[in-house]
Amino acid sequence: MKFIIALEDLRHLVIALNFITHGKTMKYVRFRDLAGFIRNGIYRDEFILFGNEEFDPENVSILPPVMPTKIVGVGLNYADHAEETGSEPPDRPMFFLKPPNTVTGHEKVVTLPFGKERVDYEGELGVVIGQQCRNVKKRNAMDVVWGFTCVNDISNRDDQPNSFLVRTKAFDNAAPMGPVIATPDEVPQDAHLELRVNGEIKQNSTRSQLIFSIPELIEEITGFMTLEPGDVISTGTPAGVGPLRDGDTVEIEIEGIGTLKHYVKR
Repeated sequence: MKFIIALEDLRHLVIALNFITHGKTMKYVRFRDLAGFIRNGIYRDEFILFGNEEFDPENVSILPPVMPTKIVGVGLNYADHAEETGSEPPDRPMFFLKPPNTVTGHEKVVTLPFGKERVDYEGELGVVIGQQCRNVKKRNAMDVVWGFTCVNDISNRDDQPNSFLVRTKAFDNAAPMGPVIATPDEVPQDAHLELRVNGEIKQNSTRSQLIFSIPELIEEITGFMTLEPGDVISTGTPAGVGPLRDGDTVEIEIEGIGTLKHYVKR
């Protein structure tokens, strides 16, 4: 298959080149090396490969795997989460947007919005788009997927009832993601998702429990919106959502991807 991708800048060039190798089972990682250069490497055997060099992940700064033009969030896409919120599972996917300012990465500190009493974690599977696309049919949807990553859709509940989700979802650092992008072959159809706070399991589910599948979501979204290379669809969270507190350590582990870790500060 051949892909024609409009390249607007070097970031899109890197994404396009990586997407061409999409058929290979790999994990991609974006990092800053000791000299301060931003690199796009491959994570393999506990090391990061870039060019002919090996980097120890402990000695570099892991960056968000992409810098999307937008994150498309999906609401109530697990039946058990709909139940815990007192809502009926939707007949059609529910969407919201998180802008680029929400993106942060692995091992970073998330500062919660000032003066808010209830700010929740939501562990989610993120779908990373590999090419510009519009009006994609379900049967072709996985052709536009570069891979998967971990996302925490952090949500400000204080303002949720009357904010149209902007104050709820769009504050700075509200979308930690990473640590890698795993190509689709790496991530099982029933991949296990687990979120832990300070080592305690809070969310425990699988990809197979999604109400609307990834192809269904892509078809629906691209029916009204163009997705760009590097955009992310955050596919929804399972039951177990709860509040974050100052000093918390959050880990989101998804089978085939790895573990995203971040810290919390008020």
